[in-house]
Amino acid sequence: MAEIFSGTALQGGIVDVVRSLAEIAVLAYLVYQLIRVMRGGRAVPVLFGVLLIVGLYYAAGVVGFTAIQNILAALSPYAAIALIVIFQTEIRGALRETALRFAPTSRSRKTNYEYEDVVFAMGQLTATRTGALIVVERETGLKTFIQSGVALDARLSADLLTSIFQRSAPLHDGGVIIQKGRVAAAACFLPLTTNPGLVSTLGTRHRAAIGVTEESDCVALVVSETDGKISVAFNGNIERGISMDRLRLRMIQYLGPVVFPPQGMAQDSAAATAAAGGDSGLRRDSAASIQAVSAGDGD
Repeated sequence: MAEIFSGTALQGGIVDVVRSLAEIAVLAYLVYQLIRVMRGGRAVPVLFGVLLIVGLYYAAGVVGFTAIQNILAALSPYAAIALIVIFQTEIRGALRETALRFAPTSRSRKTNYEYEDVVFAMGQLTATRTGALIVVERETGLKTFIQSGVALDARLSADLLTSIFQRSAPLHDGGVIIQKGRVAAAACFLPLTTNPGLVSTLGTRHRAAIGVTEESDCVALVVSETDGKISVAFNGNIERGISMDRLRLRMIQYLGPVVFPPQGMAQDSAAATAAAGGDSGLRRDSAASIQAVSAGDGD
């Protein structure tokens, strides 16, 4: 009988150890994800402040400062609500990233032959130093931002993109949103980032590009009207002054592999470009460059 009880106690001890190890692993993973999400953001100094207050609470209990401990305990629920309100963007981004990591892909990103038109349009805009902001939707829907602009639902083409951002065009202010290979809307209002760690020289377009990528998993492309340089924003970060080759590489990296249209569709596109007076030779060079970058190794 004693052996039975000792065996049961041993099994119970093993279960407790496994449960404790599992809890430690889960907590370590959550802490790691929390640090990874907040790294380099405005939440880091606040995190140190919270840890300092928690340490003060326990120190007050050890020393016997019950008044301070009671005050901190009474304020803790309101502090938690305040942190949620202040860092709602970071929390929303973390939840979105977690959901996208475990959720099945809602649509395929294997038919991105619109790369040629977007890249070609960016090349034309940067050559003329025409300011532009183009947002490409990925998994997270951008319906709210689309509704803030002028609905187009037009076939994506480089000519359309370049004409929208001409200074005399009525829709050149705001951003253009590309959804499922079509130009969904133009002159869209996009949220500006409130990240205090950014350089003060960033203009409204760049801040809007960062802001919209903080709230969704989209890709935002910017052409500066000051110097004509191209920038790419993704996941709240921006890469400024990139080359055309780097732009193509980033689009492949963020939007998926390039699949070019069937031969008949490509011929129709070339014919339409020629009829519109476009530079079809430059388009062919752009397509060949995209294929070369897609086949090469990423950095």
